Amino acid sequence: MRYFRQATLMRIKSELPKIPNGKFKSDLAIRAVLPIAVIFFLVCLTFALHRYFSFYASFDQGIFNQVFWNNLHGRFFQSSLSSSLSTNVVHAGEIPSVSYHRLGQHFTPALLLWSPIYALFPSPATLTVLQVTLVTAAGIVLYILAREYLEPQLAVMISASFYAANAVIGPTLSNFHDISQIPLFMFTLLLALEKRKWWLFWLMAVFILAVREDAGVGLFGVGFYMIASKRFPRAGFATCIFSFGYMLALTNLIMPIFSADISKRFMLERFGQYANGNEASTLEIIWGMVSNPGRLFVELVTPVDRTIRYLIGHWLPLAFIPAISPASWAIAGFPLLKLFLGKGESVLAITIRYALTVVPGLFYGAILWWSQRPKSFKPRFRRFWIGCICVSLCLSFTSNPNRTFYFVIPDSVKPWVYVSLPQQWQHVSQLRPLLAQIPPNASVSATTYLVPHLSSRREILRLPQIELRNDAKEIINVDYALADIWQLQQYQSAFKTDRSQLRDLVKQVNQLTANREYGIINFADGVVLLQKTANSHPQAISSWNAYLQQLQPILKPN
Repeated sequence: MRYFRQATLMRIKSELPKIPNGKFKSDLAIRAVLPIAVIFFLVCLTFALHRYFSFYASFDQGIFNQVFWNNLHGRFFQSSLSSSLSTNVVHAGEIPSVSYHRLGQHFTPALLLWSPIYALFPSPATLTVLQVTLVTAAGIVLYILAREYLEPQLAVMISASFYAANAVIGPTLSNFHDISQIPLFMFTLLLALEKRKWWLFWLMAVFILAVREDAGVGLFGVGFYMIASKRFPRAGFATCIFSFGYMLALTNLIMPIFSADISKRFMLERFGQYANGNEASTLEIIWGMVSNPGRLFVELVTPVDRTIRYLIGHWLPLAFIPAISPASWAIAGFPLLKLFLGKGESVLAITIRYALTVVPGLFYGAILWWSQRPKSFKPRFRRFWIGCICVSLCLSFTSNPNRTFYFVIPDSVKPWVYVSLPQQWQHVSQLRPLLAQIPPNASVSATTYLVPHLSSRREILRLPQIELRNDAKEIINVDYALADIWQLQQYQSAFKTDRSQLRDLVKQVNQLTANREYGIINFADGVVLLQKTANSHPQAISSWNAYLQQLQPILKPN
């Protein structure tokens, strides 16, 4: 009997997949990465939810929540908030519309994958939980991918680097965004590539392209690597053709059906330096790049200091290995190229969502580099790597991504700008009763940080806009307007835009009440609630006038 059991055990072991250096037994070491993933999940979820519930989530959170809410009610990808940013409104002066399709700005059908979750918990906070969950799951898939090549200790280090990366932590703590899906889909695609599961590879390729119109840039990088490495040249060519062709067809043929935003706004905002005129298609932008290599080179390397800092920020958690990994450059080079060739402050901000598009290629390239040099993982380098991870974590905190740690880190030292935790939550307690006065089906316009909490409705705008076109195609003024002047007051001394917005909002409130279009029905702690055609409540208007006296030094022109 003992011989039979031993023979059976030997037969089972012989039929298991051949994993180098006894990896089968040590694959249970995934338990080593799970505590890191759980810590990341709990810490990020705590701070991200605190950011939302303490009213520091901002406009984009409201846009995505309204899109999900409209999807839930059968009005797919419609958003009055997105309409307020459209070229028809911004450039042509039209009125925002509730029936505007956001697919003209960003083509994001992958969001429908998460609609069942939102249907169970229809709240802006659900999107925050979803985002943290997606990024956490991506780190676990990354560990499984790393185990295809590396021993457990190295694979755990790779995953720990992911969870400590500023380019991961910052976007995870931001407003919900569609790019949060990219790491999970991309790591799953690369895992399917390693396991030769082509059905899963092509499914993930479709999902990646469905994330948004420019997600194919990262997929193109994967195809380029498959060709350059000579591992899967035919599949690589197919991937490049599929991704590039999809992006061209989508941006030139499909998205213009919904609106002209892609050619009249987004292409010009990011790549207008390569175009002539007031609009440009993706083909025209590409031709503008190719036909002017001098300008292309200048845009690629400037500003030199910010470009270098951006690359160092990406390389730091992986102990700079991606800088010398050909695979990292092959895959991540194309998302980096898109960012470096663009213009605007956000393209080189490592705590903003665009940085996540670069992450998968860098980490996969690091895995491949270590697979060829496992003996380089010596104690001395291990200590250096751990130090890099610690520095990355420190920078992730001190950069105060998206003001998540506003209650710890001041926004400015000279002049001093700091909002304490008790101070903010006291403000929140005064603010919530005003929110509760707005009926759930009423149309409303609110300041930036109030928009997410009111965005589960059909008709909503951001102040100072108060006019919109409803489902009956009629232009109406919103029923309610809610302005948090106090929030702007805290930051105006250091930020000119906040000071300008404060002055404009005070002027608007006074005008709306003076001509009796709106009445002030409540006021508390620097937050004013107005209702259309209502009479101002005596106590509310008295409190508002008293508050204006406090603001006089700010309201005076410079």
